[in-house]
Amino acid sequence: MGLFGKKKDEAKSCCHGGCTSETVAQAEAQKAAAGIKVLGSGCAKCNALEDAVRAALAELGRDTAIEHVTDFAQIAACGVMTTPALVVNGKVVSYGKVLKKDEAKALLQKAGM
Repeated sequence: MGLFGKKKDEAKSCCHGGCTSETVAQAEAQKAAAGIKVLGSGCAKCNALEDAVRAALAELGRDTAIEHVTDFAQIAACGVMTTPALVVNGKVVSYGKVLKKDEAKALLQKAGM
């Protein structure tokens, strides 16, 4: 009888069931990496945030690459539950709203970009 036997080893996963310890470790490593990341599913709001950040970088005279992260395991590893979000040098500087160009520019300057 299997009712009272040991449970099979199951991989621990997050809320949506797609995470493994390896993907969480990768997400943690990427979170600490320097650079600019837009976190979100790729919806219109996330794309609008990315466009605002690109315009702000252009005004600042920076040619920095922007990574658009759509993997929910990586987004959750950053501690973000509301998208779109903006991460600069591993630190979440904005989440849950679409920034205007001037707002993005101020946050980028404050973060030393």
